[in-house]
Amino acid sequence: MQNFIMRPLYKFAQTFGNQMVIGLLVVFLSGCSMARLGYNNGETVSYFWLNGYVGFDADQKPWIKKELANLFAWHRRTQLPEYLPLLEQAKKRVQAPVGEAELARDYEEIRRRMLVITDRAAPVAADLALALRPEQIANIEKKFADNNEKFRKEHLRGDLAQRQRDRFKRSMKQAEIWFGNFSGEQERLIRQLSDARPMDDELVLADRMQRQAEMIRLLQRIEAEKPTREATVGMIRQYVSGAMDHFDHPEYQNYFEKYRAAQIRMVAGIFNMSTPAQKQHFEEAVQAWITDFDTLSRLDPPQAAQRITVK
Repeated sequence: MQNFIMRPLYKFAQTFGNQMVIGLLVVFLSGCSMARLGYNNGETVSYFWLNGYVGFDADQKPWIKKELANLFAWHRRTQLPEYLPLLEQAKKRVQAPVGEAELARDYEEIRRRMLVITDRAAPVAADLALALRPEQIANIEKKFADNNEKFRKEHLRGDLAQRQRDRFKRSMKQAEIWFGNFSGEQERLIRQLSDARPMDDELVLADRMQRQAEMIRLLQRIEAEKPTREATVGMIRQYVSGAMDHFDHPEYQNYFEKYRAAQIRMVAGIFNMSTPAQKQHFEEAVQAWITDFDTLSRLDPPQAAQRITVK
């Protein structure tokens, strides 16, 4: 259930963290460049995202919309203000050499903040899980299969050289959002750092499919046993913890640890090779986030609720 807990709220916060906050390590860890624009309509977009998986009935729609509005209101009120000093720190950091150890600490801080969101959303996810019917769980399973097929088409095509080239292009798009244009020599160096990252998209897909299968089994168990809400919250939190640790699968854990270390090395390299003009571009981009998050954090819950216009 990790996606259902994290994605509705976190998809639009993930560029603060899945991309942005604390040194902007996450620019290269996930990649949702529209997050700042999307957050303002997060409840609406999140509803459509969830509905695309589940297919809500007429009774489920009103309270799902209400709960999403409440989650975003909580996030705006309690979490966005906490991101502001972190963003200020990130803005200053670009003026000094960035070490890999710093970024590794940033990664752990991002993980901690992700868990704050998932913990807050777990009761809502429990209510949703308890309300799902077998055919809706089947809808989720089919959506997973469709997404996996899309992943295969996008990430498992071509030989290793083509996959590395495609991955490099994706990384460069993210880097250019924050730093502007790069010289040919800089791109050459970034390409070396990019290609040094391990690449095993088959294993990534296998890990993804394991998380999905575990989630479907959990939803089927909840639907069959109808546990209490409290028990369901506990089951969901246990699932999230297991999913984040790859369910103690050593091969997956080792791969993602090596990938994360190489990813951090690439991000540090990009920071440290940036020119004065690129540093200024970075600072201006971060300041735009600071301004937006400060504004969003001041929105009253009634204003947020009024923006839900889905039918």
